[in-house]
Amino acid sequence: MAARITAYLVACIVGVTLIAGLIVRAQRAGDDVVDLIVVNGKVYAGGATSEMGEAIAIRGNKVVRVGSNREIQRLRRAQTKVIDANGGAVVPGFNDAHAHFISGGLGLDQINLLEATTLDEIKDSIRVWSAAHPERTWITGRGWYYQPFAGALPTRQLLDALVPDRPAYLIAYDGHTGWANSRALKAAGITRRTKPPANGVIVKDPRTGEPTGALQEAAMALMTAAPQPTTEDKIAAIRAGMVEAHRVGITSVQNAGGTAEDLDLYDRLRKRGELTLRVYQALSVNGPVGEDELAQLAAIRERFDDDPLLKTGAVKLAADGVIESHTAAMLEPYANRPGISGDPRFTAEELNRTVTRLDREGWQVMTHAIGDAAVRMTLDAYEAAAGLNPAPERGRRHRIEHIETIDPADIPRLGALGVIASMEPVHATPSPTPGDDVWSINIGPVRAARGWLWNSIVKAGGRLAFGSDWPVMTLDPMMGLHVAVNRTTAEGLPEGGWLPDERLTVRQAIDAYTSDAAWASYDDLRKGILARDMLADLVILSEDIFDGPTARLSETLVMVTIVDGKVVYQREPLDTTVAP
Repeated sequence: MAARITAYLVACIVGVTLIAGLIVRAQRAGDDVVDLIVVNGKVYAGGATSEMGEAIAIRGNKVVRVGSNREIQRLRRAQTKVIDANGGAVVPGFNDAHAHFISGGLGLDQINLLEATTLDEIKDSIRVWSAAHPERTWITGRGWYYQPFAGALPTRQLLDALVPDRPAYLIAYDGHTGWANSRALKAAGITRRTKPPANGVIVKDPRTGEPTGALQEAAMALMTAAPQPTTEDKIAAIRAGMVEAHRVGITSVQNAGGTAEDLDLYDRLRKRGELTLRVYQALSVNGPVGEDELAQLAAIRERFDDDPLLKTGAVKLAADGVIESHTAAMLEPYANRPGISGDPRFTAEELNRTVTRLDREGWQVMTHAIGDAAVRMTLDAYEAAAGLNPAPERGRRHRIEHIETIDPADIPRLGALGVIASMEPVHATPSPTPGDDVWSINIGPVRAARGWLWNSIVKAGGRLAFGSDWPVMTLDPMMGLHVAVNRTTAEGLPEGGWLPDERLTVRQAIDAYTSDAAWASYDDLRKGILARDMLADLVILSEDIFDGPTARLSETLVMVTIVDGKVVYQREPLDTTVAP
């Protein structure tokens, strides 16, 4: 009997040992298929994690592990590709939370005036580009700043002198004012008798009544004679935009407005296996929304529901304009325009009703609000919707886009209501000498001191999400990180930083571009941090930005961009000869 029991025990032990061996072998077999590892880096996994890693392992399109060089090197197999980070920072792929991607891609083939900061530079850029493109029947572009025109708006006569032989139409950097020459105005049929559309201004000479060449807000839509991009032009723009995005480390983009046709273009590339950028597309709604429009929106969402590569789920509204053209809605009149506060695009009742209807249907609402009155109106609308509708299954993550200035009383409301502050750091350098720029002059010093209050919002419990507003500003997240952390231009101006108390730490700024941006598009369960089973989207930088001087952030280069576990950009040939 004892012998039989002993035999059973031995058999049991052997069986358990075999099962354990099978489990270990299965785990090792899983480790055998590690496809890519990055070593010798300063790995920040994101999401406010405190510990830093040295290396990361990727299997297929998912992260396997972040750890030390020794831990990750153990996973290396004969087929594993190894990338040496050479001591540079490794961070989650940048997620641009506010862009106009197709417009940005189209702009790569037009005049770009973002680097022209003086009137002479603007003139030279237009002359040179026009002379270099004699085949263009129209001269188009964007990016001019208001500051070089000394508080006035550019005129058709000035543009006539620069482009005398063809129509020319150039859009301001903020996208809210157009500048046309006489040939362009004639082609569009805009005369002294032309009436402006709602929410638009045709600027006219007070003496003659003739259009000056400046078209503001909705009046820009009158320039229908300008060449319109074809479908193939837009496809080419997306391709060119993806190349530029990967060059600067962007792996995901959130388009702040667009159409179902835009989604179809991205989908065409997705079906061809050419879409190497994750896209979250908001759908534009240009006024109060009715039941018919809600049904149309629902049909689009059904076609482009939650997907890691391409989806919709948000609606973009615009509550006001911009401060530079006095069209942002302010609580008090502009400092240099007594009696003028800027008109909101909605009445309070219209905005409340529209937001409540969208919230009821489970849409995320992204509202452009720049002036403090527009910000308050938007917060009121979100609060009203929450009071009337049950919370959707996925929760509310409504957003306010831009928030260039905000009344102090409204700062804690962002956190209390769970509203995301979607902001663009590069906008926060209105001038190397704040106070002398158009933005500051228009609203005066008191409100200018409440510009882009990132740290105040975070301290009050709010959540940030950072983007570029491309092509309004540069697409490069490193420039955005520089401004967020230093509150200066790339040249270090103003000395000591503009409103330096609003600076963020490097990690906070990276989170706003990664983990918090993923939260802002309902993607936080699959991307935005580097952790097991998260999507393998990451960036290798040229420097250790966590220990180096923050003044050099804008000089840091993207060395490698990885999307879905695949290298989509490399600045130099990869070093894959790292010793085990």
